[in-house]
Amino acid sequence: MENKVVNSDIDILPDNSYTGDHIKTLSSLEHIRLRPGMYIGRLGDGSHPDDGIYVMLKEVIDNAVDEYIMGAGRRIDISIEDRIASVRDYGRGIPLEKLAECVSQVNTGGKFNDDVFQFSIGMNGVGIKAVNALSQNFTVRAIRKGTYREVLFKSGVLADDCNGATEEPNGTIVAFEPDLSLFPNFQFHLEYIEKRLWMYAYLNSGLSLGLNGKRFFSRNGLKDLITTETGEDRHYEIIAFKDKALEFAFCHTNNYSENYYSFVNGQHTTDGGTHLSAFKEGLLKAINEYSGKNYQANDVRDGIVAAVAIKLKDPVFESQTKNKLGNTDIRMWIVNTVKDSVEKYLHMQPDEAELLMAKVAQNETVRKQVQAVKKMAKENARKTSIKIPKLRDSKFHLGDRDARGEKSMIFLTEGDSAAGSLVSCRDVMTQAVFSLKGKPLNTFGMGIDTAYKNEELYCISRALNIEDDIENLRYNKIIIATDADVDGLHIRNLLITFFLTFYEQLVLSEHLFVLETPLFRVRNKQETVYCYSEIEREDAVAKLKRGGIEITRFKGLGEISPDEFGQFIGEDIRLSKVTVDHMRDVPQMLKFYMGDNTPERREYIMTNLEIMDNM
Repeated sequence: MENKVVNSDIDILPDNSYTGDHIKTLSSLEHIRLRPGMYIGRLGDGSHPDDGIYVMLKEVIDNAVDEYIMGAGRRIDISIEDRIASVRDYGRGIPLEKLAECVSQVNTGGKFNDDVFQFSIGMNGVGIKAVNALSQNFTVRAIRKGTYREVLFKSGVLADDCNGATEEPNGTIVAFEPDLSLFPNFQFHLEYIEKRLWMYAYLNSGLSLGLNGKRFFSRNGLKDLITTETGEDRHYEIIAFKDKALEFAFCHTNNYSENYYSFVNGQHTTDGGTHLSAFKEGLLKAINEYSGKNYQANDVRDGIVAAVAIKLKDPVFESQTKNKLGNTDIRMWIVNTVKDSVEKYLHMQPDEAELLMAKVAQNETVRKQVQAVKKMAKENARKTSIKIPKLRDSKFHLGDRDARGEKSMIFLTEGDSAAGSLVSCRDVMTQAVFSLKGKPLNTFGMGIDTAYKNEELYCISRALNIEDDIENLRYNKIIIATDADVDGLHIRNLLITFFLTFYEQLVLSEHLFVLETPLFRVRNKQETVYCYSEIEREDAVAKLKRGGIEITRFKGLGEISPDEFGQFIGEDIRLSKVTVDHMRDVPQMLKFYMGDNTPERREYIMTNLEIMDNM
């Protein structure tokens, strides 16, 4: 009897279907154009602050700032005109003989030489090359001692090269126009750029930056940043310190949460790292040493707003996004510097020290009061269930050694119907789902004990593992997934209020998002298009106008079948990041939208309401 093995899922292909002719070698610039997301993240049209066009601009500005850090040039001029961005520094200027190579050949540049660049965030020699490759027009002009050289690239290919004499001051001018084939219909939004320029100014006191004639300048560095973020809500004058490699500033406000801004070589490390944890440790030691008491960490941290920036020759980051520093050898240096400088300040400024210690003592009293509530909440949770009710967990979490932990996310969704669709189609490795019972409590104006007394809010804190410390956050992204109706919007606002009231740092660290789901499905017999806005629906109708069209309006997440929902939370997931421009704006914003000023809100709505013709 002849034995046969048949597998219908495997096709046996002839050897000549895969030969040496199928092997391709791409130049570095060709690879950047083929896989732009590897170099600049999301492409986008400029409507989101993380879109690639802003990453490209950042790469160019970073190079100009590096010149200032090395003591060359105190001014940077930036202009945005239509779709062309230009950055002019007054540094040393790129060496003319290597100009073309420096902007087009990966792994070529001066940042591999510590004598030339000591504290740079971009040490892999790719940044400016990615800008070149992804621009339909890219021009760089270097001026050194009365001589210039200018090169023009089109989509990464050299198109022109000229040089000559000039009376211009030394420096480098880079102008680029992002490629419309990669960024269709893009537009620079100046408000996003202005926010970044303020950060550059705070991190580089004395550096003057200009955008279309508007200047950005900070004389006091991180102290100015804390002043901007806290406004008048401070218990005492801001305490600040600065030396060649370390700068920090902090004060206490009336908020419950602790908020930090941490930077390494100008890079915003949103998840902190060694430098931030060392700062916290040094501050606690200084206060305990000065007071002669043994305060706990939370006694010192509750209500604190702080900024920490360090400069390192060889920074090591825990992820490719460079949002958490991993260098361990710097810890004791930072701890001791913070401890000594803060303790010295407290002895020299006894009046300010008294105000700080009063805030710490108040925090201690509140902590002891909350401990009893927290203990009761934990006991009730144990009685209810060992597991967290309504949580469908993922296998991997933030902080796991497995790289999939960086992709972890949790969906906070309203009701079992929507949760059912999410649970059925989610990636169980990285996606968790928490189902809300209904509308959560409005926490505006309530005390911290509210987060522990309310069962559902406490369960959310437990699911995220932040009831004791937000540093233990289990998911990289917290995603609010509610219906696109009035009730869904209300639930969304209630959840955002909860996080901004008690866990504001999660928002500032860019962990909170809103899930965008399609409002319409437009289809004919041949094709289906999902639309996230009325404009997209109109475009889809125009595209599919032949053959009879069916238009479905999704009123809730539960109406979307699991088969359909899978594609909306997969590789093409659309998320809107929850952000705040300044911390100082949060209390006033929450008071207006979530406070008891109903007449004021009604008046605002009636004044600004627009009635659409097709309603």
